[in-house]
Amino acid sequence: MADIIHLLPDNIANQIAAGEVIQRPASAVKELLENAVDAGATEVKLIIQDAGKQLVQVIDNGKGMSETDARMSFERHATSKIRNIDDLFHIRTMGFRGEALASIAAVAQVELKTKRADDETGTFIEIENSAVKLQEPVAAANGTSIAMKNLFFNVPARRNFLKSNAAETRHIIDEFMRVALSFPNIFFSLTNNGTQIFHLEKGSLKQRIVQVLGQHYNARLVTVQEKTDYLNIYGFVGKPDTAKKTRGDQYFFVNNRFIRSAYLNHAVMSAFKEMIPADSFPLYALFIDLDPAQVDINVHPTKQEIKFEDEKIVYAFVQAAVKHALGQFSITPTLEFDLDPTIQQLDAVNKPFTEDQQQAARSSDLAKNFSQKGQAHFINPTDKEELKHWKDFFEKDGTEQPAIGNRQSAIDTGQKEEKFESLLDQLKKQEGGGDYVPPAQHYTPFAKQLIDDNALLFQLHSTYIVAPTARGFMLIHQQLAHERILYERFAAATVGKSIPAQRSLFPVTLQLSASDAVLLQELAGDLNQLGYLIEPFGANAFVIQGTPADVSAGNEKLAIENLLEQFKHFSSDLKFSRREKLIRSLAWQQAIKPGTSLSLDEMRGLTTDLFKCAQPNVTASGNPTYIEFKKDYLEQLFKR
Repeated sequence: MADIIHLLPDNIANQIAAGEVIQRPASAVKELLENAVDAGATEVKLIIQDAGKQLVQVIDNGKGMSETDARMSFERHATSKIRNIDDLFHIRTMGFRGEALASIAAVAQVELKTKRADDETGTFIEIENSAVKLQEPVAAANGTSIAMKNLFFNVPARRNFLKSNAAETRHIIDEFMRVALSFPNIFFSLTNNGTQIFHLEKGSLKQRIVQVLGQHYNARLVTVQEKTDYLNIYGFVGKPDTAKKTRGDQYFFVNNRFIRSAYLNHAVMSAFKEMIPADSFPLYALFIDLDPAQVDINVHPTKQEIKFEDEKIVYAFVQAAVKHALGQFSITPTLEFDLDPTIQQLDAVNKPFTEDQQQAARSSDLAKNFSQKGQAHFINPTDKEELKHWKDFFEKDGTEQPAIGNRQSAIDTGQKEEKFESLLDQLKKQEGGGDYVPPAQHYTPFAKQLIDDNALLFQLHSTYIVAPTARGFMLIHQQLAHERILYERFAAATVGKSIPAQRSLFPVTLQLSASDAVLLQELAGDLNQLGYLIEPFGANAFVIQGTPADVSAGNEKLAIENLLEQFKHFSSDLKFSRREKLIRSLAWQQAIKPGTSLSLDEMRGLTTDLFKCAQPNVTASGNPTYIEFKKDYLEQLFKR
């Protein structure tokens, strides 16, 4: 019987190994950028086309390679960083396994051009499917240029799993930003389809954070700086008002390597506890430097998941450092050295304090109370006539009156009591049976009652609408009800007649981060259907020419920014299409929020629109829009 176990051919083995390292164009970007940093480059340029599917090219001015090294760099496990097993536990470079170039060469067409400063000519190598097609001397600048073309050309099944160009471009931008944040002392640029997205001059860490994340963070960062014998922590956290609904702008670096750590993220979140809402995420870019022997970075192919020798100590240090930084931010007063010009005109400032005035002040009862022993508790009797007008304020015709601040409260309470009593009277007159009914079961009969103009509606806690029905009453959540209404309206607009846009008299310019700019370009077509007229206006900038009629003037920019944040909130849920995420995001954003007072007409319009919906009982995410309380159930509560 023949043997059945055999060795895989090198090209197939390389393609299988490449699947661990090169999962998408962004994976290659990460590896190539880190190689450029390890080469000692001070300038690194990234060029991509067709979201990296057609081209990913990295050009650096590092030390370059010899002819032999250039050829060896594409062999599996060929590395200049590891000589023995002990070196694996003292890694300070970004790459070390010798897998990146071999993996890229297995699934793409690669062209390498490299030259050392001491060499007269450089080396050009062309590789396809792990095989060298061409190697020759070439004139080249000092450093290395490596171009990866037609990714997964020989593995079409894997290419089919790639996302849209906009999605893949955002992944590339994320990887670029992480490396750029790690090394603010290096110049980085990113050019996408001929347009330069990033041009990051070398500078301080704060300058790099502002360059990458946006100028609006310039005055909203808090410095974190703690040094100990075990580790050093430095970087920045955003002030509490920068917290967002998505965890996008959160970066941890260990020895300048970007890592993912839910454990350390919890340390930061606990430091922000009670300073931001529970469903919000703070901005941070924190760097941890410690002995490489205390950390194992060789636990994941992408090296983004690591293990600390003592993670509890690291957790405690991170939490304490962020708390300390936030504490200093909270208690340090701001000194204002520019005196208001109007204060300069006051008599107390510009007129002299004469001797007569000083003597009069010293002899006053107020001065004696502070200067004489045993006088601090003493209050001189005063003429009761001076207090009469205060007494008149509280009393009139011998009857004590409530203070002004309480009068409106008393009026409101009386009106609410009258409304509630009227509601109870109606409930007593109405008939019905059964217990509390879940909203998904019986909503159709309620519609006629609510649409009736004579129905009594009132608002509770500026959040709920109480509405009587033929069988009891309903408690409608105004935000969730409005979400359902908007969701169905937007869903209809994306497949049928678009929502009309209201053109702005003064178009607003919107400047976004590179990642958000790519996202907005991806959504532009669907947004146009929903009444948003948005046009590109240079690198990462857009002009808002029009919005739906219900977006008030002056709020156009905020509406788009909030929409993008909410859209990213859905981005991890694969079951939603892009269009579905968009209309859900818009429905949530534009819905009436709790705390908004509504007039009777507004309440009636909201309930009427709700029961015109195809599915009025729940939101798109499955939350009930209302709950019905039936008469018999209410009587059971009171044991009647």
